[in-house]
Amino acid sequence: MAFKKREFDRKTKKGIYLLPNTLTLCGMFCGFFAIMSAINGNFLYAAWAIVLANIFDGLDGWIARLTNTATRFGIELDSLSDLVAFGVAPAVLMYKWALMPFGRLGWAAAFLFVACGALRLARFNVQTGVPGSKSFKGMPIPGAATILSSIIIFYYEFRTGLPGKNIFFPVITILIALLMVSTLKYHGLKEVDFREKKPFWFLVVFVLILFIMLMHPQPAIFIFAMIYLFWGIIENIYLFIKRKKLKQDTEAEGQETEEQT
Repeated sequence: MAFKKREFDRKTKKGIYLLPNTLTLCGMFCGFFAIMSAINGNFLYAAWAIVLANIFDGLDGWIARLTNTATRFGIELDSLSDLVAFGVAPAVLMYKWALMPFGRLGWAAAFLFVACGALRLARFNVQTGVPGSKSFKGMPIPGAATILSSIIIFYYEFRTGLPGKNIFFPVITILIALLMVSTLKYHGLKEVDFREKKPFWFLVVFVLILFIMLMHPQPAIFIFAMIYLFWGIIENIYLFIKRKKLKQDTEAEGQETEEQT
């Protein structure tokens, strides 16, 4: 009887949790679909597929934490899925859509996005000691991919065809790539613990965001993505000034103490 129990425990430990890992694979499929759509010239479908991958990426993490089914296997699979859906897919999409006319600069910018995304994921995994802990150093790769996708979605809301040779696109791609490997602080939805009680206004804000997304999804995604991009930059500038001022005040107090003694 004891032997059967040990055999059962050993088989259980070697298994995987289907629900969170299946959602992770759904996100990877969305990334693969985005790559194939971009290659075939269906850029709008590719952009929406990356946005959909964001939903699956959020769901798998929430379910894993809520059901206490987070494992090392799930973390590694999630990183591989993120690299496909939020690293390779948006890079291929941007290259085929707007970066190709720039030649070497175009494919270099696309590769830089993939490389910085991979470095961002690797750094996150190293800094995440145990499942459930969080690190927000640098822009999260799903947010970076959503910003690029939102630009394409917003463009096709008002125009058709390719955008032509515009220096804005390699610049924004390089900027977002560098933000991923920066030390700037960015927030993410993984920072929110939905098991804890929240203020009433939190639910009101969520309903308003959902209402706006349903009424005008294309402009709303672009506006929220731009707010996320610039809010992070402004917040980090504010924190830098605050730390610098605090350091100056501390040094001034130290000098006053020395003079008094």
